[in-house]
Amino acid sequence: MCFPLALFPVSQPPLISIFGSLIHRSSPIWPVVSHIFPACSTGGKADLRSGEMASSGQLREGKSQDRFDYLQALVTEFQDTDSQEAKEQVLANLANFAYDPSNYQYLRQLQVIDLFLDMLTEDNERFVEFGIGGLCNLCLDKENKEYILQNNGAQAVLDCLSSPNEDIVLSAITTLIYLMTPLSRKEITAIPVVECMLRFSMSKNKRLSNLATLFLEDFCSPEAVEKAQNLQNHTALGIPLPKE
Repeated sequence: MCFPLALFPVSQPPLISIFGSLIHRSSPIWPVVSHIFPACSTGGKADLRSGEMASSGQLREGKSQDRFDYLQALVTEFQDTDSQEAKEQVLANLANFAYDPSNYQYLRQLQVIDLFLDMLTEDNERFVEFGIGGLCNLCLDKENKEYILQNNGAQAVLDCLSSPNEDIVLSAITTLIYLMTPLSRKEITAIPVVECMLRFSMSKNKRLSNLATLFLEDFCSPEAVEKAQNLQNHTALGIPLPKE
């Protein structure tokens, strides 16, 4: 069984999420990003509309302060710009950089987890897509996971299951799997959620049906599944199947 990767191309607009690549569960779960990222312009501010580029490898090889300054420049760009396209580009960058454990400390310090959580309630679908993708990449880390759960992150992610955007739903299910703990399991595998996963498991989209089936088989008790099956005439969280 496979998990989708939360990877976003950011070198050329329009920004389109990539969920076509899958990794096996026996492999390292976080994605390896090989895309090109906009570099900081002269003066230290991340100008996402410039033609200068830096690879993620170059960022990894930089000094800790350079890494922090670069990520801080991205956050500042998001806060300062009025351009929706530039904000989307920044979020895509941050979501990609969130895959790298070397960045976790700086992303926490810059409150990027809060930024991603805030994006989940935005009307802009791409904000939601990049926000849930960033959380998906971050929540493998124990400290990040605890922070997300302590800040009502599980419910925020559950709300994303109602999105008509298939990539958002895939990221949401994967994030819920990563957020599973003995304490969070009750909320994440509540009967309405199980019923929702049963409906997703019947989707004609194989990526969605496979991931929902994995959720049901690996994290839900047979009793919960049976109870949810008996409620199939009800609407699961008001959640329609994503558009295919």
